[in-house]
Amino acid sequence: MTNTAVDTKRIIVALDFPDVPTARQLVAQLDPSLCRVKIGKELFTRCGPSFVEELVSQGFDVFLDLKYHDIPNTVAKAVSAAAQLGVWMVNVHASGGRAMMTAAREAVEASAHKPLLIAVTVLTSMAQSDLLEVGVNGTPEEQVLKLARLSQDCGMDGVVCSAAETSILASQLGKDFVLVTPGIRPAGDAANDQKRIVTPVDAIAAGSHYLVIGRPISQAANPGEKLKTILAQLDGKIGNLC
Repeated sequence: MTNTAVDTKRIIVALDFPDVPTARQLVAQLDPSLCRVKIGKELFTRCGPSFVEELVSQGFDVFLDLKYHDIPNTVAKAVSAAAQLGVWMVNVHASGGRAMMTAAREAVEASAHKPLLIAVTVLTSMAQSDLLEVGVNGTPEEQVLKLARLSQDCGMDGVVCSAAETSILASQLGKDFVLVTPGIRPAGDAANDQKRIVTPVDAIAAGSHYLVIGRPISQAANPGEKLKTILAQLDGKIGNLC
């Protein structure tokens, strides 16, 4: 478990790009002492592990956001491979169930390098109507809490969740259970395709440990300055997490 009480690198910048050269242009404007970075499915599918290793060698903490969801043995091997790349964080889908998450935890524990292992509860793009279409009758909040409890019971370090659920998860699962929040939009920025969003300040105040921010930084005229602006807005809020 990461020591969140002293960890001030709360922002994870999403490298949601179609190719490595474009991603490198953004990375060149970021300071690894101020933020972490996330590689998702599109970029990883195009570039493979080499770019992950490149970022790690440059001092960046990498969140490998591939959301593994498969049979337990397959997920365990994938998580083990991610650990060997030296990533800081890797995730699985909580809906994969107890056996899958337990196998993933055992794979991390058997690795020389042990990344944070977190579970995805309900995607921030999903509203209650979307859950109903896939057979989930509860509200997004109810489903998130159910899957978060299961994740904690299986030894996950934390979960990905909307900041709308952060307060209840922190109260139910404890302040050391890591909460990673996407769907973050600084005040005045466009919501785009996210349905459950909050500002960085509100997310930190609610108890989020890490904030995943993509387009507000990557599409800014000066991404490095935009990052610093958000960090300045968060100044004094980090203590809420200790």
